[in-house]
Amino acid sequence: MRTNANLMWILGVFFLLAAAAYTIWVGITVEWDLNKFEWVGTVAMTLSAILAFFLAFYLGRTHKAQGGELAQDTLTADIDDDDPELGHFSPWSWWPLALAFGLAFVFTGLAVGPWVSFIGGPIVLIAIVGWNYEYYRNHFAR
Repeated sequence: MRTNANLMWILGVFFLLAAAAYTIWVGITVEWDLNKFEWVGTVAMTLSAILAFFLAFYLGRTHKAQGGELAQDTLTADIDDDDPELGHFSPWSWWPLALAFGLAFVFTGLAVGPWVSFIGGPIVLIAIVGWNYEYYRNHFAR
């Protein structure tokens, strides 16, 4: 995690330098005429630097608060040393496919017309309920 924080600090400095170079380059190109100046690139790279600094600060504080090195931070670690439990997944479940189908209708409705979203909305609700309660029915019930 310390390596990630250091990478974010480096990335933030890079974005700040890139924003300064971009601002100077655009300024020279338009001869410092503020009516022709293009600010979007400068703002985007500066905000990217701020985001990288936020992430670096967070990762540094988290690393300090955990009180030690994680398994992925040591050079002698194996893959099994940091093998977290990711949760329980159902490889046979068809509900994620139904949910994706319903969400495709909803987002298509946002782009094409709201009437398509009214078709996808009930499909999304049925798929969410079905996916949440699939272990309470039939031979999967616990």
